[in-house]
Amino acid sequence: MATRWQDNRTLYLVGAAIVALGIVLGGYLLGDGLRRARMADRSVTVRGLAERNVTADLATWTIVYAEQGTELGPVQAAVDEKSRAVRAFLKRFGFADKDLSDTGISVNQFYDRDRAQNSVTIRQTVQLRTRDVIKARAAFARQADLIRSGVALEDGSHMVYSFTRLNDIKPEMIAEATRNARSSAGQFAHDSGTSVGGIKQASQGYFSIGARDGDVDGEGGSSASDSPFQKVRVVTTIDFYLD
Repeated sequence: MATRWQDNRTLYLVGAAIVALGIVLGGYLLGDGLRRARMADRSVTVRGLAERNVTADLATWTIVYAEQGTELGPVQAAVDEKSRAVRAFLKRFGFADKDLSDTGISVNQFYDRDRAQNSVTIRQTVQLRTRDVIKARAAFARQADLIRSGVALEDGSHMVYSFTRLNDIKPEMIAEATRNARSSAGQFAHDSGTSVGGIKQASQGYFSIGARDGDVDGEGGSSASDSPFQKVRVVTTIDFYLD
């Protein structure tokens, strides 16, 4: 009888311990859930900015010129002469044949009944594409020499500067923008008597490339492609928990 009583007493104690442990665990989970709920309501949204000055690593100069006359043969010969002048001009700056390409030619012919004569216009496009951006910029600055040699530049002639290594600097810039955002959140938390916790939600803005030195386009906005000296910019928006 004593042994059975002792066994029952042991089972009772074990059951009571399990119930007590369940109550404690339930209370902890409830308290932790309430704490998390409070944390979810306590957050701050800040933006982090990162900027990087870069130099374009690709220059593309499109040169368009034309010749007009009454006979196809002489007009084509005149265009060919202008093409030789363009190539000679660029080679004086050290560019090789591999840097140059004929990217387009168009021929427009019609008979002018009022003048009773044929009209022929040939338009030729030559493109310089080079990684030597500074040398291309120097050549572009002397395009008046090209005009003086008899090559009148048509609409569509322009230089475009491109920065093609954006993917190489993206990770560092995102990390910098995140640090700046956390710093701003830290100041807010300090002022409100709290501390910054983990990230609740983050949104990465798009990367933009603008002119570094305040160059503007015709509409008053930054025109990155007109200058080899550019600025890359990204803004991240991050929600931080406040502890």
